[in-house]
Amino acid sequence: MSKSYFDYSATTPVDPEVLEEMLPYFSDEFGNASSIHFYGQKAMFAVDNAREKIADFLNCKTSEVFFTSGATESDNIIIFGLAKSGDHIITSKIEHPAILEPAKKLEKNGVEVTYIDVNSKGLVSVEDIKKSIKENTRLISIMYVNNEIGTIQPIAEIGKLIKDLNKDRKNKIYFHTDAVQAANYCEMDVENLGVDLVSLSGHKIYGPKGIGVLYKKTGTPVKPIAFGGHQEKGVRPGTLNTPGIVGVGKAIELISENKKENKRIKELRDNLIDGILKAIPKSQVNGDLEKRVPANAHFSFYGVEGESLLLLLDQEGIAASTGSACSSGSLEPSHVLMSLGIDVLLAHGSLRITLGKYNTQEDIDYLIKTLPPIVEKLRKMSPIK
Repeated sequence: MSKSYFDYSATTPVDPEVLEEMLPYFSDEFGNASSIHFYGQKAMFAVDNAREKIADFLNCKTSEVFFTSGATESDNIIIFGLAKSGDHIITSKIEHPAILEPAKKLEKNGVEVTYIDVNSKGLVSVEDIKKSIKENTRLISIMYVNNEIGTIQPIAEIGKLIKDLNKDRKNKIYFHTDAVQAANYCEMDVENLGVDLVSLSGHKIYGPKGIGVLYKKTGTPVKPIAFGGHQEKGVRPGTLNTPGIVGVGKAIELISENKKENKRIKELRDNLIDGILKAIPKSQVNGDLEKRVPANAHFSFYGVEGESLLLLLDQEGIAASTGSACSSGSLEPSHVLMSLGIDVLLAHGSLRITLGKYNTQEDIDYLIKTLPPIVEKLRKMSPIK
């Protein structure tokens, strides 16, 4: 049976070059980077080297790069570390739960939150954000690329708006973007984007799991939410994950090389979309087709239940998703698709296909061949006609 992996937005395989660079720091170079002896200093040298690679990639200072356990932790540090009772924050209705759930928690603690709508293509309006800004607005957090439908938000435009407004404001607005799904495909120069804070995750960019990056512009007053050590200037205390840090540094160094694959990936994705829409009636692609990363294709099929679709695809050796891997255990319709105004029955029949650098045209052909009879089978079984 063929095996085809189409869930790169959930996680990516570790690049062999990344693994090779990590391996010594599990055994031979095992020192604690906080120790002052020879073993510790060799580990700290590797950490500093990774920090330099990431700073080069983001066009920032090495002192502005912090390591966390992942983007979820980075997001939580930013949300809880910046906003306090009486503040106002702005985010969108299609953010990752790592933003939405902390925001809802803050609402119970006296923080006002505005959740910006998106249009039917999954895009926020800069004008809507501008209209929502108040005197006590402290933070604006808008994800760069949506993890379900792959739409690219106008981050640089929002950054310019905030920069212009801050010239005349007493209370500065800080701007954060969760760029987990963007790093492989989009502009990441923090100066060009106009952001104060960025979250990244190693396992979305062919790096290891359990390691994240937090960019914090100098002067951004994020308070720690965990205590017990001096590491990372107290912003994120705890023993440094040296192998993971080395891995994410190498993965980020390889992004420019990986981007050479983006044209080929887009061609595969476009072939897939054309093939599926032609082969399966009552199907649609969700999200803007132009302002979208090249690796994402998100479908809805009327009269099909998404979980059953995934199980039958898995039996045929095809790994895909109905949406975010972080909420795949939920039976609720996707909050992202609901925000687009998609009918609940269509939302329940969603399929997220995300490609990566190891996919081939053979994978695409196999999916186009395998999916239509599965959809037909499920529709025959469905009470919805």
